Amino acid sequence: MAETLNILSEEKEGILYLTVNRESKLNALNFATLEEIRNIFNEVVDNKEIKGVIITGSGEKAFIAGADISEIAELNELNARKFAENGQEVFGLIENCHKPVIAVVNGFALGGGCELAMACHIRVAVANAKFGQPEVNLGIIPGYGGTQRLTYLIGRGKANELMMTGDMIGAEEAKKLGLVNHVLATKDESMAKAEEILKKIMTKAPLAIGMIVDCVNSVYISEENGYQTEANSFARCVKSGDYKEGTSAFLEKRKPIFKGE
Repeated sequence: MAETLNILSEEKEGILYLTVNRESKLNALNFATLEEIRNIFNEVVDNKEIKGVIITGSGEKAFIAGADISEIAELNELNARKFAENGQEVFGLIENCHKPVIAVVNGFALGGGCELAMACHIRVAVANAKFGQPEVNLGIIPGYGGTQRLTYLIGRGKANELMMTGDMIGAEEAKKLGLVNHVLATKDESMAKAEEILKKIMTKAPLAIGMIVDCVNSVYISEENGYQTEANSFARCVKSGDYKEGTSAFLEKRKPIFKGE
């Protein structure tokens, strides 16, 4: 990984651990941190050693408590659109990554932090986690994809309520709503759960995992026929060596050895 100032990174046994490291700012996302995330995920795509990613925040108080308000306060009508589009592009890299990305949400996941967590494929929360899109308190709305992903994940009515009131919800309610996959008591337990999930996924066919990402994301693209995307992706899988290995291993009653080819 390229050198970063705001994100700690460590690769271990095929898993890339990313920690947003601005604890004194509750890990708020500033421009520089977003660019570091962009650069990291551009590298992840081509790095064959990395099989999956876990994203978390430093400390115990916050995953990411939002965007950097001091930077938001300087926006004007001309650059605000670019501000939103830039964040959407970065989070799109996470959402469309063909390698599984899990958010371990410790503490506050507000504004841009909630939006980043929603861009990940799976979310594991510590019991003290709080989720929310409180942008209306600043006279604005979510700009990094929050209006779209929150609605897809929890439904129109509840998404409207949370975004219009700016209210926060706890980890257990987030799980009931479908915003969170798992809730664990501590950060260590949450990290262990994320590792457990990733290690299981890493035993499966990498090309098929990437195709699942594409097909699931196509559900939310109005101009795309998701069923056709599924059929095309299925055909691409059948062309692969992983398909031949998977079916052969099943018939031979052995564990498959997938190569992502």
